Parts: sequence; C-alpha cells; structure tokens
Amino acid sequence: MPEHGHSPEEVAARLAARGGSGHLRDAIYGGIDGAVTTFAIVAGVAGAGLPVGVILALGLANVLADGFSMAASNYSGTKADRDDRTRLRAREGRHIDRYPEGEREELRQIFAAKGLSGAGLEAAIEAIAADRNAWIETMLVEEYGLGPIEPAPVRAASVTFGAFLCAGLVPLVPFVLPVADPFAWSVAMTSLTFLAIGAIKSRWSLSPWWLSAGETLAIGGTAAAIAYFVGGLFNMG
Repeated sequence: MPEHGHSPEEVAARLAARGGSGHLRDAIYGGIDGAVTTFAIVAGVAGAGLPVGVILALGLANVLADGFSMAASNYSGTKADRDDRTRLRAREGRHIDRYPEGEREELRQIFAAKGLSGAGLEAAIEAIAADRNAWIETMLVEEYGLGPIEPAPVRAASVTFGAFLCAGLVPLVPFVLPVADPFAWSVAMTSLTFLAIGAIKSRWSLSPWWLSAGETLAIGGTAAAIAYFVGGLFNMG
C-alpha cells in the first residue's frame, strides 16, 4: 500500500503543505537530553541519600536552565544556518547579475551530471534562468547543498525547549506525589519515557520500534547508572 496518493490533486496538496522545515531532530534531541540530564540528577542525588527537597531543587533548576541553554544554542545554530543561506543567496544574485553566462555554464554542468543533454538540457537551463528567484534557489540547492526550506530559528528553539521541559519533568513527578517509593516510580516513568521517545523516533528511521526504543532506553539508563554510582560514593548515611 503506498504511503501517500499520487493523483494530481494529492500531489499538489502535499507540496503546498510543505510550508516549513521539520523539527523532528529538535524534538528528539530535546526530549532525550531533558529526560537523561534530569534523571541523572535525580539518580545522583538519590544515590547520595539527600532529601527530596534537594532532588526537586536541582531537578527543576536543570529543567529550566539547561532547557533554556539548549534552546538558545539551537536558536543560535539555526540562525547561523539561515544567515549563511541569506549570504549565499545574495552572492548568487550578484553573480547572476554580473556573470550570467558563467552561471548558465554552472547550470549546464549541474544538469548534465544528472543525465540531461542536447535540446533537453538547453531547455531546462532556459526555463530556470528565466526566473531569477528559481535560478538562485536552484544554485543554493545544487551548488552549496542547502535544503530547499528556510531554517526557522525561533521555532527550532521552541520545539527543543518544549520537548526538554516535557521529558525533563517526568523524573521529578513522583517526588511531588504521595507515593511510597518515589525513586522507584521515577525510574519506571523515566524508562517509559525513553521507550516512548525511541518508539516514536522509529517512525522516521529504518530501525523497528522495539530496537529504537531499546537503544534510547540504553542511552538514558547508562547515564542514570553512572550518576547513581557517583552519587553513591558520597552517601554518608
């Protein structure tokens, strides 16, 4: 069964809906890091035998400060990508204005490498060169290897912070609830979070859901085990 339809109407609707870059990487990165770092703090403090108040204070500080730091870093990196794209777009525009024949030759070699030749190749060059914006965008993709979608720094940062906040709060929830063994509940809930993130990630990867879920759980569990062990070294109880 095909993943999507291929009628003219379905193709047009699908292309029209492609209004921005995906933020899967931002969400997965923020979610995993939020759960890992917060649970590592919980495990370390619990291993040291410190009070619940310390766990909550350090955990909340991590969720807010580290989450903001990650979001700010992602914003800066994504903005740098967008600024570089703007710089290259301006440069290609100048080259098209000053050296149109040289830029046509670049188009010719690019599409010749894709298998076009003769009249078909020349027709493709003329069609693209007739639209200055299309010409510039073609060069950005083909010459510089940039994606066709403009990066969105604010959206990328927001997705990262939101995912970090949602996943990072999970290990702390049992410590504000009236449960008998909050650390055991935290382990269970965080493990389920890792499994869920991994299973969701498999939707866009080549791995089966159970393998992706297990891999994510192993990453988070290893970080937590290290933190718990180190915390236990300082347990004076």
